[in-house]
Amino acid sequence: MVVSTINSQSLPESAVVAFGCIEDFQLVFGTSIDSRKAKNISQNGNVSVVIGWDDKGTIQYNGIARMLEGDEVEKYSEVYFKKNPTARRYKDNPSERYFLIEPTWLRFTEVAVDPWKITELHY
Repeated sequence: MVVSTINSQSLPESAVVAFGCIEDFQLVFGTSIDSRKAKNISQNGNVSVVIGWDDKGTIQYNGIARMLEGDEVEKYSEVYFKKNPTARRYKDNPSERYFLIEPTWLRFTEVAVDPWKITELHY
């Protein structure tokens, strides 16, 4: 997925990240605490996400991101590792952090039908 964050100058910054999906369309991803996205989220949790573009469709997604702490790290990182098993190699890296995104708005566009079918969810 592509996740877009807002930097300290209120400018957008985007990055491709692997992710896992939890119930109610919550998303989890891992990154270095030194990354731009981690620094940006620590100042402003508002994010925008785009997932996919294939023969089925795409998801546009706005949400609030936060760094996971304590027991949440184990609980949610396992969902992430299940979808992205090679990411487990970073688990014990002292700079690795995991983030959870709670949706505030979601649009799924099905492009395999004509006309396209658009479904929106507001939280």
